[in-house]
Order: sequence, then C-alpha cells, then structure tokens
Amino acid sequence: MAVQNFLPKEFGYVIFTFVYSWFMLAYLAVKVGQARKKYDVQYPTMYSDKSKIFNCIQRAHQNTLEIYPQWLIFQLISGITYPVAAAVLGAIWVTSRFSYAWGYYTGDPAKRMWGAYGYIGFFGVILLSIAAGLQMLHIV
Repeated sequence: MAVQNFLPKEFGYVIFTFVYSWFMLAYLAVKVGQARKKYDVQYPTMYSDKSKIFNCIQRAHQNTLEIYPQWLIFQLISGITYPVAAAVLGAIWVTSRFSYAWGYYTGDPAKRMWGAYGYIGFFGVILLSIAAGLQMLHIV
C-alpha cells in the first residue's frame, strides 16, 4: 500500500514545511560560505579569532543545526495527527530562523532574539506531539 493511504491528505502541508526548512538551511549555509571568503576563515576552522561578525554568522547556522533534528522529529509526529496545525507551527519556526539569523548577522548577538517568536512554533509542535502520544494511548 502507498504511504498516502496511511497519512492524512493534509500531511502534504507538513511535507512543504520540510522543503521550506531545507531552503532555510541552504540559505544559512551559503551565508557561512560567503562569510568564510569575506573574512578569510579557512576550513576546517570553525570560528575566527579576528572576526566577531563571522562568528555570529557561523553561530546562526550552527545553532539552527543543533536544534534541527529535534524539530524534524516533533514536526513529523505532530504532523501525522494534526497536519494543518503542525504545518502552520512549522512554518512559524522555519521563518523565525531567518529572523534569528538576520539579527545575529548584525554582529550584535542580542539581536538574534528577533527570531524569538520561533518558540511558538517549536514548543507548539512539542505540545502537539505530546497530545498525539496521549491520544494514541487513549489517555485523552
């Protein structure tokens, strides 16, 4: 049987949040590559002793990669049971990572908080995942 027979048709929206997140990660990676050239930070060096801006650009990408696996899992779990809500929350989280990065790119790490609204999306899919688990266990 096809996967489509087991997932709600609205799960397509969740798939699009995964695709959107790929574009976001690609964008952040390109920005790091550009910054490596601009600030002359050679591989395999992760951080610069000379450029705070480079470090901010690198951290925006690295921090996103650190949280991304957890987001993927919760996005998938919540999307199976609550696909539309999960897709909206996922789009909020992904969009917030752009805001987070643009704030960090200013060189003032405090401005990374421009993306703080992403916690709505991140914690939202965690709560939906908990609800899905409780529902499967027939607790609610």
